[in-house]
Amino acid sequence: MAENQRILVCAGTGCASSGALPIIDILKEEIKRQGLEETVSVVGTGCQGFCEKGPTLVIEPQHILYTRVTKEDVEEIVSQELIKGERVERLLLIDQTTQKPVSSMSEIRFFAKQHRIVLHNCGVIDPQKINDYTAREGYKGIQKALKEMSPEEVMEEVKKSGLRGRGGAGFPTGVKWGFCRQTPSDKKYIICNADEGDPGAFMDRSVLEGDPHSVIEGMLIGAYAIGADEGYVYCRAEYPLAIKHLEIAIKQAEEAGYLGDNILGSGFNFRLNVFAGAGAFVCGEETALMASIEGKRGMPRVRPPFPAVSGLWGKPTNINNVETWSNIPHILRNGAEWYTQFGTEKSKGTKIFALTGKVNNTGLVEVPMGTTLREIIFDIGDGIQGGKKFKAVQIGGPSGGCLPEDMLDLAVDYDTLTQAGAMVGSGGLVIMDETTCMVDIARYFLNFSKKESCGKCTPCREGTTRMYEILDRITKGEGKEEDLDTLENLAYTIKETSLCGLGQFAPSPILATLKYFRHEYEAHIHDHKCPAHNCTALLSYTIDTEKCKMCSLCAKNCPTNCISGDKKTNTPYVIDEDKCIKCGTCMDKCKFGAISRA
Repeated sequence: MAENQRILVCAGTGCASSGALPIIDILKEEIKRQGLEETVSVVGTGCQGFCEKGPTLVIEPQHILYTRVTKEDVEEIVSQELIKGERVERLLLIDQTTQKPVSSMSEIRFFAKQHRIVLHNCGVIDPQKINDYTAREGYKGIQKALKEMSPEEVMEEVKKSGLRGRGGAGFPTGVKWGFCRQTPSDKKYIICNADEGDPGAFMDRSVLEGDPHSVIEGMLIGAYAIGADEGYVYCRAEYPLAIKHLEIAIKQAEEAGYLGDNILGSGFNFRLNVFAGAGAFVCGEETALMASIEGKRGMPRVRPPFPAVSGLWGKPTNINNVETWSNIPHILRNGAEWYTQFGTEKSKGTKIFALTGKVNNTGLVEVPMGTTLREIIFDIGDGIQGGKKFKAVQIGGPSGGCLPEDMLDLAVDYDTLTQAGAMVGSGGLVIMDETTCMVDIARYFLNFSKKESCGKCTPCREGTTRMYEILDRITKGEGKEEDLDTLENLAYTIKETSLCGLGQFAPSPILATLKYFRHEYEAHIHDHKCPAHNCTALLSYTIDTEKCKMCSLCAKNCPTNCISGDKKTNTPYVIDEDKCIKCGTCMDKCKFGAISRA
């Protein structure tokens, strides 16, 4: 048995929901029972990233990864791995190429292809212990700033790093800070936008759960550079674990002298508050977010004035998202030149993506800017589930676009994706296979934007509703030829005239799918067929009498009794289309492949 081993158990929201917390308790009990307390410690960490294989745990220092661990596996892990030093092979990841178990994380493509900067501590430290953070150079960035650099020098270092805002717009961070710094005022604020609401996105939540001190340190450095003495983390209330860890971290930072008055004897004062948002997607827009903090209804306002001039309570305010703030301590510690070695000429550093959908390895990944979509989906993500064919990737959440297979070799950076009709956005990456209907997926995302519209401006409030109605008709086979022109005209009008980013980017999924998958719209309208066999109203089920064994399983399980036939009289089984509700139960129950869907 190796000396001083650590068992890192993922206790992020995903793995916790799969039963990770009892595993931690049972591990501690078993280690104590075996008399290993002096040499083995158990650490509940934040998200380790490999969500598809959770609950996961890592044995250090060997970096052995065990996947889909259960309470019943604990005794075997302790007796075989910790005491005998032998692998529990059934819990190891199976390499899809060699079909052999892989134990070391360095040999697993999901991890080997990544470069972790923001996720440097996630899955490695106990997020509830400040000493774990400082042991990995935590708070060295703010120490360097306060003791060795002026506010102007800090800002210049961030500018030289090329860091662009990771919240979606990709605006240069140092330049944005400069606008706020140069505005004279007796009071300034900084805000962390943690109102993550994109479907399929969980990057910010995972960072706050797994490494909250990095966000605090980043905000400290930003406040020092800008001249702010108070800040807010605006986090949606649906993230209780993130809020809990953040509040613990703030209290610990205050006790350690990193927050409060006269920080580290420098004369710099800074206080940090947590504000739990009610879950309105529009509050991801900075002016709506500030209105919410002020106790008003979360609705965007016309700009100018911009927040850097008149923000929270009318004072100069700077807002960045979780990932942006978490990059700052690394830039200060290692220097701008170090940071610029990652990424592309115009998009520096790394980007975190929440990889979800019809991909084998769903989870949290961090890659250098410029990595291709193909590398992320097929190398890190290990391809499409069930061996099905890749169809599209939705990048940038409901505000982004759907890109087809022939664009898989596009580099993931701000400018390249914008030119292709998509956007990096906050980092949602939803993978779709051949069974996905692109008309229906556009309808899904538009329905989300429609419901989340605050209703303040007419283009967004009325326009998204009209577009949704058209898409809904098309998926039911009731579309008209002129609907496609109407959709495009509405989309461009809404894009150009909406008040805030929600409305301006809401049409993006429609424009992208019309551009790259127009043939699917036309099939729905002209042929009344869904090429993906996904839109229920356009489906039809038939029974092949040659394959049918007349076992009656389909008829017995049909919820509407729409299947008739009789084996005794040799009457073939048929489906009454007028009664059929297209549920597919008959097809699922048939053991002979006699029922087909078209």
